[in-house]
Amino acid sequence: MPKIHRLPDRHADTEKITLNIGLVDLGRIDLLVREGFYTNRTDFIRTAIRSQLTTDARAVEQSVERHQFEMGLFDVTRPDLEALRDSGEVLHLRVLGLARIAEDVPVELARDTIGSISVLGSLQATKELKAALADHIT
Repeated sequence: MPKIHRLPDRHADTEKITLNIGLVDLGRIDLLVREGFYTNRTDFIRTAIRSQLTTDARAVEQSVERHQFEMGLFDVTRPDLEALRDSGEVLHLRVLGLARIAEDVPVELARDTIGSISVLGSLQATKELKAALADHIT
């Protein structure tokens, strides 16, 4: 079966996002940076996000349980999928964090063994695999 690894809260892998912010709020952030409360804008934004996630931690936990997500790093390898195929099973990926499908997984094997994919976070797979599984991704 695929291996699930718990990611530390401050894992090195990051995803770049873009956000729009009002000029007054941006000025307030810059003032806090200038005054030395934060090293830069990114430090402020990361700190604010972590603070809010801590505040909402119980709600996140309840949602993870309710939706039956696996939380952390979920690696899917070719041997994992071959074992599923041989046993007649289908994998339904439900991951909060990072799901990675190994680069050596053939498209046919993935289509035959992966029933659905739901990832809140990031899905890493080859372009060919993502295209072939597009109708499996929710």
